Amino acid sequence: MDPIRIAIVGLGKIARDQHIPAIRGNGNFDIAATVSPHSPPMEGIPHFATLEDLLAGGPAVDAVALCTPPQVRYDIAVAALKAGLHVFLEKPPGATLSEVEALSDRAEKVGVTLFASWHSRFAAGVAPARAWLSERTVTSAQIVWREDVRVWHPGQDWIWEPGGLGVFDPGINALSILTHILPRPVFLKSATLSLPANRAAPIAADIEFRDTAGALVHMDLDWRQTGPQSWDIVVETDAGQLKLSSGGAVLTTPRGTEHNEDLEYAGLYARFANLIRGGRSDVDVAPFRLVADAFLRGRRKLVEEFHD
Repeated sequence: MDPIRIAIVGLGKIARDQHIPAIRGNGNFDIAATVSPHSPPMEGIPHFATLEDLLAGGPAVDAVALCTPPQVRYDIAVAALKAGLHVFLEKPPGATLSEVEALSDRAEKVGVTLFASWHSRFAAGVAPARAWLSERTVTSAQIVWREDVRVWHPGQDWIWEPGGLGVFDPGINALSILTHILPRPVFLKSATLSLPANRAAPIAADIEFRDTAGALVHMDLDWRQTGPQSWDIVVETDAGQLKLSSGGAVLTTPRGTEHNEDLEYAGLYARFANLIRGGRSDVDVAPFRLVADAFLRGRRKLVEEFHD
């Protein structure tokens, strides 16, 4: 089959570090163009300031990968869907749940693929963790997701604005794993969100969930971590403890520790290609819904001002 001609919209850190290498490593795709009003073009690839410019006078494309901040993604996605293009949404899939649901409805009517991607679900330990837990009774779980925002999001002011999610930008990765591996759905019980006095989004959060059988899940998010970073999920079961560390890359169960090559974005693009070839979409908003619940019901606590 001919390669899927894809345009990358937004050429920031995530596009250059993850999307471009993953696309180039997948024979199902060919990078046909890039789109960004500010970033410099890539050598040998047609570049446009806006998606409208590409659609009006650029090379033919079949799909777009939207790597922009979530606050501006809806209108770009609508333009792409109107043009009959398949759409890959970087996480979080939008600024609001209602935006993503509207995009899903439009994609279904147009008959193209919409993929709300969750890269952490493709970490090496996640699939075997899901399989192991499917045969166990979960009694409790603990998430510790602590990292240094200055290292991972230098100068990215959009993450502090409404729709940027603050500490939930990385925290939603943990929730994407949690909602994928636990045998039963979870829902929010309480949340305390720590907001810097000069920001609109939280820098830390302390959250309690419960699954439908009563098992408690505690989540500790913090963007002020220095030194070693923590991306760990520990699940207690009737057959012992399961631990996913390094963001899901390393799995430890009573039978030992598994270290496998981690190819998250390669997995995402393999999934996107399969969805397009099969005429299907994948728009799971479960992680996003839990974040929305935390913002809706969370108790807000002001902390010191944050300065880059």
